[in-house]
Amino acid sequence: MILLYALISFVLLLTFYAIGIYNRLVKLKILVAEAWSGIDVQLKKRYDLIPNLIKIVKGYASHEKETFENVTKARNQAQNTSTVEGKEVAENQLNKSLVNLFIVAEQYPELKANENFLSLQKEMSVVESDIEKSRRYYNGTTRDYNILIESFPSNIIAGITNFRKASFFKIDTQAERQYPQVKF
Repeated sequence: MILLYALISFVLLLTFYAIGIYNRLVKLKILVAEAWSGIDVQLKKRYDLIPNLIKIVKGYASHEKETFENVTKARNQAQNTSTVEGKEVAENQLNKSLVNLFIVAEQYPELKANENFLSLQKEMSVVESDIEKSRRYYNGTTRDYNILIESFPSNIIAGITNFRKASFFKIDTQAERQYPQVKF
């Protein structure tokens, strides 16, 4: 009889432990989704600033049509991508386009003195900083989630319940690691 109670106690402990692991996996999965949502919010702010920036620069450098088209195309592509991997690629392309836009703007001293341009420049700096913070938070929660998925014995529960690793939001090449400089 004691053996039966010991066996039932062991099964109950094992069940509660598995439930605890499952709940931690669910919590971290939700935190990863919430962190990704934070990145999306910051990127949306950035996307909303870009048309105004293009409009102001275009007023001074209307012959730079290709640069404006590239920024607009990259912005639209980044906005319409939803996966982490797709967003990485699109954001890298957008960063390159914005760098080119700011290089064009740098060639016009009267533009650099324009009050609207200076205001947008400041807003872009703040948004870029917020995007960087959001990426760090997302990658931190992704790291914690992935560690739990790969650690024993939680990897067994994760495998049984179909939890999959999340992708980190990273920038691959050294040139892409620098976000657009908006200071002149």
